[in-house]
Amino acid sequence: MISKNLYINIIIRVLAIALLSVLLGYIIFSVRSVRLSVLCALTIIIVTAGLIAYLNRTNRNIRFFFDSVADDDSNLSFPVDNKSGLVRELHQSMNSFNRQLQNLKFEIRKQEQYFRRILEHLATGIITYNDKGFIHHANSSAKRLLSTEVLTHLRQIERVDRKLYGTIMNLKPQERKLVPVSTNQGEVQLLLKSTLSGTNEDALTILSIQDIKHELDEKEVDSWMRLIRVLMHEIMNSITPITSLSESLTRIFRNGDVPVKAEEVTDKTISTALQGLGVIVEQGKSLSAFVESYRKLTRIPRPELSLFKVSDLMDRVRILSDSLEKGPGTVISFENGDPDLEIFGDGNLISLALINLIKNAIEANEQNPGCMIRVISRRGYNLNPEICVCDNGPGISEENLEEIFIPFFTTREKGSGIGLSISKQIMGAHGGSLKVRSVPGKETIFCMSFKE
Repeated sequence: MISKNLYINIIIRVLAIALLSVLLGYIIFSVRSVRLSVLCALTIIIVTAGLIAYLNRTNRNIRFFFDSVADDDSNLSFPVDNKSGLVRELHQSMNSFNRQLQNLKFEIRKQEQYFRRILEHLATGIITYNDKGFIHHANSSAKRLLSTEVLTHLRQIERVDRKLYGTIMNLKPQERKLVPVSTNQGEVQLLLKSTLSGTNEDALTILSIQDIKHELDEKEVDSWMRLIRVLMHEIMNSITPITSLSESLTRIFRNGDVPVKAEEVTDKTISTALQGLGVIVEQGKSLSAFVESYRKLTRIPRPELSLFKVSDLMDRVRILSDSLEKGPGTVISFENGDPDLEIFGDGNLISLALINLIKNAIEANEQNPGCMIRVISRRGYNLNPEICVCDNGPGISEENLEEIFIPFFTTREKGSGIGLSISKQIMGAHGGSLKVRSVPGKETIFCMSFKE
């Protein structure tokens, strides 16, 4: 409606100027009246000046309106009384738009306050900062975790802990880092993760800070309890027969509280004693072997790192796997998906871990006449080097999946329960991981994933 009236007013004025210009030309060339020519020219000037003033007034109001919007002037209001129809409509429209803009700003502020309250209630610390290190927002949890009351720039974190500050400055988007930090409340384990938000011009980094020391402590205690249960089980299995046999042998050579006389000892008594002592010796050896296994588990050497080709590792493991005892139907195949794939690590330790996984697969498939074991080297979904051992055996039950990496846990009668634990420790020493996926009755896959 406003634009229509504006166009009509401008067209009328322009037509008036055009008609007066034609009339002026007619007077000059036909009537040749100086007085009429001057009068007509003055009229054209007045109408033109009116048109310019009209446009300037409209443009000035519009410019003033947008300047006020740019300055965030929420009290802006244009008068509508005693104004012409067009100006009144223009002012009414600008006032209406301004009210809508104010309502929108009010809703945005409400949402901003709502999200701020949510951030303040989070146990996870949240910090947002720009590329120059200036902090836009830091919730109370972040300040509590960093033991500071004010956070306006990342440099202030350097006063809390230099290592933490260096980690934050070098943290890449979507990357996670665990940093131990000493604060007034004691040492905490801070898990950091950053995410980029916005465009390149106004990009902000969102940093989350989480204290996982409590969770780590609970996990550590839980691991120790499970390990102690396994240790107690194995030790008691060895000690109980020894104790029982010792008591039985003692009763053979005692008559109540008095030792039997030498002439009362028969060949049968001696034979029984020797058998019992033989069992005690075997149980003692078994317990010694168990302790030796524990010693090996806790004394894995530090990796001697070097760059080597996975194809060379696969050739070495292929030769070593030939010497393993396996069923007549067991077939072990090696597949190298990338001949140029390289790993930076200790080749001897990685070979040991891989042999342990192959041996574990062979033992799990003792009753499988068509056992197929595949050793596959490739790049994983994140393009990191990966070596997987797959078999088509009975698989691992869901309840045992969480236990198989616990030292001395085994489901086999003659198993030691340390092979998988050692392999996992070796991978941890290389900064990698050992993961398992199993479908009972179909397949089991152990994957060693390395970092480049």
